[in-house]
Amino acid sequence: LIGGNFRLDALQAAVVLAKLKHLDSWAAGRRANAARYDRLFAEAGLAVSGKAAGSGKVQLPCIPKSGHVVNQYVIRVPHRDELRAFLNSKGVGNEVYYPVPLHLQECFAYLGGRAGDCPESEKAAKETVALPVYPELSDEQARYVVACIVEFLR
Repeated sequence: LIGGNFRLDALQAAVVLAKLKHLDSWAAGRRANAARYDRLFAEAGLAVSGKAAGSGKVQLPCIPKSGHVVNQYVIRVPHRDELRAFLNSKGVGNEVYYPVPLHLQECFAYLGGRAGDCPESEKAAKETVALPVYPELSDEQARYVVACIVEFLR
């Protein structure tokens, strides 16, 4: 169903207010972790940009150099589902946030979208996976994530 819930009760507002002072440092931590991933994938010889997955490499997200919160660090890879299973077996958190493109979601069926109408969206929905990027992610943890992906792709 199409919908939303935009209410914020007093308790939620108090929690948000208490956390607000940390927002800038958390965002900076996420940006630093994204830059670290970019560097680690490049050092591993796996980074590609602007190309679709399928090259046996990792398509990195295009993140603006300033102001972006980097809520997710989403890469595009061949054999995404197999990679996810491998990462899970290694204890690496990962997530697919948009497994079904909007034009194929049941709640938008009235718009008449069909498979094949948006081939790039459909392909991205099958190839993208988000890696851990939370502010407290350590260098060692990020290196482990990349090492696991290197192991899988090689």
